[in-house]
Formats: sequence, structure tokens, C-alpha cells
Amino acid sequence: MQHSSFSILITTKNRKKDLIFTLNKIQYLLDREDVICIVCDDGSTDETYELIHDNFPKIQLIRNSRSKGLIYSRNRMMSLVNTEFAISIDDDLHFITQNPLEIIQKAFNENPKIGIFSFRIFWNLEEPETIKSDEVSHQMKSFAGGANVWRMTAWRDVPEYPAWFVFYGEEDFASYQLFKKKWDIFYLPEILVNHRVNLNERKKDSDYSLRLKRSLRSAWYLYFLFYPIRVIPKKLMYSIWMQIKLKVFKGDLKALKAIILAIFDLIFSIPKIIKNANRLSLKEYQAYQKLEETKLYWQPENKKYYSGK
Repeated sequence: MQHSSFSILITTKNRKKDLIFTLNKIQYLLDREDVICIVCDDGSTDETYELIHDNFPKIQLIRNSRSKGLIYSRNRMMSLVNTEFAISIDDDLHFITQNPLEIIQKAFNENPKIGIFSFRIFWNLEEPETIKSDEVSHQMKSFAGGANVWRMTAWRDVPEYPAWFVFYGEEDFASYQLFKKKWDIFYLPEILVNHRVNLNERKKDSDYSLRLKRSLRSAWYLYFLFYPIRVIPKKLMYSIWMQIKLKVFKGDLKALKAIILAIFDLIFSIPKIIKNANRLSLKEYQAYQKLEETKLYWQPENKKYYSGK
């Protein structure tokens, strides 16, 4: 490959240790002539920008003077991509698979209808003891936001991520748009990545309620943006009921707060929903529902790692 074929995109905010670890892990990719790396510093206050600027001169570094959110930052990076493919990874995630770019290039070349490949993700602070998997590539409804690769012709064929979601839901938004345009999304288990997160501890984080609110409201936004109107009331009521049953009734008052705030956000977002709606027909909706669920968690067989399920 004589010209740059891949852009690696990373958005970050106040996590310079995680980011430096990731960049060091993928340095062998950044050194390649066919790779461009873009990092967006989303208003960090921990000197992330200065550290990357001084130590990684080849990286195309941009920053938001104040935080604009993950989705805004991803859109900004995607707008700068001039390569054939764009790989998005989180700042606390790195490749375990060696030579991933050759695998990705081959997979896209063999599947011209595929717009996005989503990677096999191992969620743990440490790398897995074994990387073997019997999983095979298959079509899915959606993809992992921080572990995927876009074919840029597909990206340019659909609306950009919805920055007003702020956090969560942009993958499913893109997935519905791609489905309408007849682009496929596939799981690519040949590419294994390590997301260095302890999921058991995440629920204890101080931003648990905020994360839950954003997760719920993005799901509800998507109902109103893409679902046939006749199926929305039942889906919405079921979603709210399950949150109450599984969380609030078990004493999780932070969840109750998140539900109430998400409902208010949904109401206030009605003008944006009306403006951006791109509803599936009932036939399209039924076809979409038959697709495999998004594969977000992988764990080795016979290993007692927390899978996040």
C-alpha cells in the first residue's frame, strides 16, 4: 500500500495515562507509512494536549477548547479523514491481534457491501491468557463505538453521528441509517482488542446515574427517530417498566433519578427528533429485528472473566 489507507481515530478527555499506554501499544501501527493517527482532546485539563504534542509529533492532534462530548469529537475527526478506512478505538483500548490492518483490508476487499466491521472485544484490565476463538464473521444490527472500522464511502453515504446525543447511541443511529442505505455491518472476530475496563467497578463510579440517563434517553431517541410509529408506545413502556422492575424496585434510587431525567430529555428533544427522523417501514423494521444482536463482549471459553452480561 503506497498511500495512506487507514486513519486511527482516538478521542480522549483527562485520561492521559490510558491514552499514553494505548499509543505505546499501537506505536508499530503509527510508524507505518499507510497510517494516519488523529487524536481529539475533548477539553482536557490534565495537560493531555501538551503531552501528546511533545511526545508524538506524527499524530494529527486537535482539541476542543471546552468539552463538546464524545460524539461531537468523533464527528470532528471523521470530517478530517482522507483515507479509505477509519478505525475508531477508545483511549483505553488497544489491539491484541498483530497485523490487524492487513486483515481489515482483506475483509473489506472481499465484502464490498460492508460499511463497518466491529472488532472482538475483551473487557478486562489485563490481556486474556488465550486469544483463540471459534467465532466467525457475521452480520449484526449495530457495532461497538470504540472498536470499529468504517469504509469511508459508507460514512459519506449517511448522516454524521448525532452530536446532540452527547454520549451513547451514535452507533445505533448510524446502523439504522446504513440499513436504510443497504450497507451491512459485520462482526470481525479475527481482530481482537483489549478494552482495559473493570466492568464490575464501573457501577460504583460517581457518574453511574449520568451514564444510565444518557443510555436510556439515547435508546428512546432512537425509537422515535427510526421505529414505525405503531411500535413505539409498547417499546417505550416496556423499556421504562424493565428499568423500574430490575433497578428501582431493588432499591436503586439513582436509577429512578436517571429514568425521570431521561424522560424530560426526551420531551425537550422532540423538535430535533422531528427534524432528523428517518423511519423504517414495518417491513424494514421486521427485517432489521431479525439481524444478530451486536456482539460487544467476548471471553475465552472456560475462563471466569466478567463478560458484562
